[in-house]
Amino acid sequence: MAVAQLMSEAAYLGFVQSGVEGSWELHDGRLVEKPGMSWDHLDAITELIAHLHQQLDRADYRVFTESRVRRSAATIFLPDVAVVPTRYGDAFRGRPGALAVFSEPLPLVVEVWSVSTGDYDVDTKIPVYMQRGDLEIWRIHPYEQTLTRWVRQPDGSYEETVHHDGTIAPVALLGVSIEVGRLFAG
Repeated sequence: MAVAQLMSEAAYLGFVQSGVEGSWELHDGRLVEKPGMSWDHLDAITELIAHLHQQLDRADYRVFTESRVRRSAATIFLPDVAVVPTRYGDAFRGRPGALAVFSEPLPLVVEVWSVSTGDYDVDTKIPVYMQRGDLEIWRIHPYEQTLTRWVRQPDGSYEETVHHDGTIAPVALLGVSIEVGRLFAG
C-alpha cells in the first residue's frame, strides 16, 4: 500500500515509532508498506542470516533483517538482510526511542525476490543501494535459484555476476563464504 501524500523523514520516523503495525519504507517521500513474505522468501533470508551469524564476529558486525538504510531524507528502505558494522550502532546505542537508520555504506545489502516487489527491487532499490555506495549488493531469487551479485569497484561502478551454485566470499567480509545452493535447500 502506498500513501499518495508526500511525507518528511521526521513524519516518517514518528509514524513508524507510533506503533502502527507493518513494515514501512519511504520511497521518494511516499510512505509504502512492505508486503508480507512467502515461505521461500523467509527461508532464504533465514538460511543466509544463519550462515552469516556463524562466520561473523559480533564485535565487528551485526546481521539485521529489515533494518533501515537512508539514501536521503526522502528515501528510507528496509533491505531483507543487511550486514552492519557494529560501530555504526554507536550513534543509536543507549538512546531509547531512537530509530536506527543507517546512512553510511554497508558491506553487504540483500534483497530476496518476491512476486510483489521483484521488479521494484531491481529497478529502484538496487540503484539506490549503489548510490549509497554499499560495497556489495545481492538479489536472491528463490524460484530461479540464483544469486545476482553487484560488487562496488574502485571507480565507484559495480560489477554484476549471476550465480547458480558455488561459493561466494563477500569482498568486505573477510573469512566469510556462502554456498549458494544452501540458500535454496529448504
